[in-house]
Amino acid sequence: MKKLFLILSAVGITLSAAADEGMWLLPYIKKMNIKQMRAKGCRLSADDIYSADKSSLKDAIVVFGGGCTGEIVSPDGLLFTNHHCGYSSIQQLSSVDHDYLADGFWAENREGELPAPGLKVRFVRHIIDVTPDVIGNIPSIAGEDEYMAIAEQNIAALTKELEAQYPGMEIIVPSFFGNNQFFAFVYEVYTDVRLVGTPPSSIGKFGGDTDNWMWPRHTGDFSIFRVYAGKDNRPAAYSKDNVPYKAERWLDISLKGYDEGDFAMIMGFPGSTQRYMTSYEIDDMLEVSNPQRIYIRGERQKILRSFMDKDQAIRIQYAAKYAQSSNYWKNSIGMSRGIEKLDVRSKKLAQEEAFSAWAAANTLPEERFTEALPMIERYTAQTRDLSARMQYVSEAMYGAIELIRAAATAQALEGEEFTDRHREALSNFYKDYNAEVDRAVAKRMLRIFRENVSELPSVYAEMIDARFGGDSDAYVDYLYDNSKFTSFEGFCAAIESKEDISADPAVVLAASIDEVYTALYAQLAPLRKIYDEGHRRYIAGLMRMQPDKAWASDANFTLRLTYGQVLPYNPADGITYKYYTTLDGVIAKEDPSNPVEFTVPERLKELHAARDYGRYADRDGRLPVAFLANCDITGGNSGSPVLNSRGELIGLAFDGNWEAMSGDVAFEPELQRTIAVDIRYVLFTIDKFAGARWLLDELTIK
Repeated sequence: MKKLFLILSAVGITLSAAADEGMWLLPYIKKMNIKQMRAKGCRLSADDIYSADKSSLKDAIVVFGGGCTGEIVSPDGLLFTNHHCGYSSIQQLSSVDHDYLADGFWAENREGELPAPGLKVRFVRHIIDVTPDVIGNIPSIAGEDEYMAIAEQNIAALTKELEAQYPGMEIIVPSFFGNNQFFAFVYEVYTDVRLVGTPPSSIGKFGGDTDNWMWPRHTGDFSIFRVYAGKDNRPAAYSKDNVPYKAERWLDISLKGYDEGDFAMIMGFPGSTQRYMTSYEIDDMLEVSNPQRIYIRGERQKILRSFMDKDQAIRIQYAAKYAQSSNYWKNSIGMSRGIEKLDVRSKKLAQEEAFSAWAAANTLPEERFTEALPMIERYTAQTRDLSARMQYVSEAMYGAIELIRAAATAQALEGEEFTDRHREALSNFYKDYNAEVDRAVAKRMLRIFRENVSELPSVYAEMIDARFGGDSDAYVDYLYDNSKFTSFEGFCAAIESKEDISADPAVVLAASIDEVYTALYAQLAPLRKIYDEGHRRYIAGLMRMQPDKAWASDANFTLRLTYGQVLPYNPADGITYKYYTTLDGVIAKEDPSNPVEFTVPERLKELHAARDYGRYADRDGRLPVAFLANCDITGGNSGSPVLNSRGELIGLAFDGNWEAMSGDVAFEPELQRTIAVDIRYVLFTIDKFAGARWLLDELTIK
């Protein structure tokens, strides 16, 4: 039968990309990008950046933790990433007596580096285009069920083959271009990762939520870790006998700085974009999902903040949770604002109209391109209410009330052997859990759930209404006063005694919530296939409609490259932002009325007053802090190296700018900027501020 290859023609053509948009797959740099990169000033060859046969820059870039990027900067496994990427590990290692969040931490030598529990670093060892292996035997007339069933069978077989070929490696086969293309990524995963240094939050998180996503920015957003290995340099569980990882490739560091217009490129692991989102999905985002997320998270964050501001121990416990919630909360606010202000919907609508006209005139009915957009429209219309209710369950229940997650874990452990591994994981959970904080959150979440969701979990009728007269606050007090799972000791006792936990009020609540979510998902799942097929055919059709355009796949947390230039921008009429900030701006922003976000350490003020910047000052004698480049990044790129034309490290990407928060849906070349901390500020902080000069001795500084 006729086989389906909808995308390969779009990938294999040497094309000119529009502006600097694109998160590009490394195997196709030579065909698609290097000519334009060199025209912009890049001095590297494609093989210098990525080679399947020899060491290249790619080998220094790693997945850091579960959602960030890091880079190896020394032959002994030293790693730079963002402060906010290391924040969770720093928080786990902190206590009231050793508050590394507030005070920072600097190991005096390698023996003083602190093991970071649960932290992993992944190296990409191989990238393989497996599209023919995954979809090569799928009939062109296959419906979505058949298409995905065959693809999943092929992926399972391929994964098994690659696991045998690369023993001990992690194999992932993600899809690209809406399931039109597939790559296999072979990762080597290191689990002994140690904290080496981090500035205090007054540097690493300077500006806090107020400055988040904003420019001008003055945040020293970096932290330092080291990867450890067994004596054979392979991954090994933590041991005092492990040794620093011997890197095949690490990044050189440049102190030369940059000028406006200089070439810049970023390599990293962008998490998720929706550049092929349609106008129907934008309507849903603006009217339902973003408003709900903003409201629910905002209500929870107010409660967390009220406790954190009153108690230092709670501040440490909930610092990482609050930061993670707040970051996406503010992102959703900026996303909606940007989409509306930049009229992204109208641009999408124009593209859809052009596509529909092209499909009607140039494709055969059996190819079903004319059905692609109607499928997406039908799906969004049929699932809007379902998706809204599911979001309330996930955000206001699973995501907000920690006791529900604890009870669900207890249910999963019933009948299993309770191991030391389980005990350690639970100990980490309860170390950062406060039942009274969670009680206050639960009271608010149960109230807003009733106010906003029409079909309620059975616990509302059977417990809150029948037993407590509709008083959900009274029910929550009963819940937290009587559940065994509000403490580590209670949890362990209940599981180890193998008692029946089904009557525990937290288990009853979790089961009630799960019942609702399961029912909603059962309704949504078959409808999702309509969207998946429409999305797949829409993307394939767009590329066939415009064969001379350079198409980049949406981000999916796989290794990508983006490139552009160091540039200022004009956010509004009459306003121009410079492309850099300096320590002068840090000092100017100090605000005693807002000590949480705008405190400047005394040592930093002393160094500024003396202009004691050493070799890290720019040519005008100022200390650079942050800079801008028009590179195309998103979440997951946090911690990514910003490299100059010679591939040398000049900064760490840590944010996007407020005016272009719609960038995950539509790239805005005139406005979209990457915000990066200048590597000179990083090294200055290590050297002059912290006095950790020993770390500089293993760096290659030019």
